[in-house]
Formats: sequence, C-alpha cells, structure tokens
Amino acid sequence: MPKRNTAIRKTRSAAQPPHRGDWQLQDAKARFSEVFRLARSRGPQRITRHGKEAVLVVPAEQFERLSGRGRQEGLVEFFAKSPLAGSGIKLDRVTDYGRPVDV
Repeated sequence: MPKRNTAIRKTRSAAQPPHRGDWQLQDAKARFSEVFRLARSRGPQRITRHGKEAVLVVPAEQFERLSGRGRQEGLVEFFAKSPLAGSGIKLDRVTDYGRPVDV
C-alpha cells in the first residue's frame, strides 16, 4: 500500500508547472496550452531535450522586437536616417551618351 501512495505523490509533483520556465520535451508536448499561457504571461519558457536546452518559447511580439522582424522601414526612411543625409555630398551623375563608334 505505501508504494501506491508514493507513486501518487510523484505524479502530483510532476504535474506542477516548472518554477523557472524549464520544461522537458515530453511535458511541454503534453501541456502545450500551459506552456503557451505561461510564455504570454510570465515570459520565455525553455524546453529541453535529453537535458540540453533545445527551444525557447517566446511571445510573438517579443520575438519581433528582438529579431528586428517588426515593421520594415522603406527605402526613403532608410536614406533619411543615413549619416550622409544633409552632408552636402553631390550624388548627381553626368549624363553619358555613349562613345562614337566607327561602323
């Protein structure tokens, strides 16, 4: 009888969410909704495989901010932010009409 109680206690403790946001792969798969919810509310959730960090689940907004995949600036904005903007450099080109060729 005591073995059964011990097994129940182990199962209950395994069902507790990780304190630091570290999940073993099999637990993360089984409780993906919770991993998702915790990533949105508490921050990144690490998923390990064979004891090594494999994946980090982060909210989409945080990923876009960190990776620079947010709104892309246009070409005009890019050149306006350039250190050469307003520097007085002339970028005009001389019109080239070609060269004379004997036919």
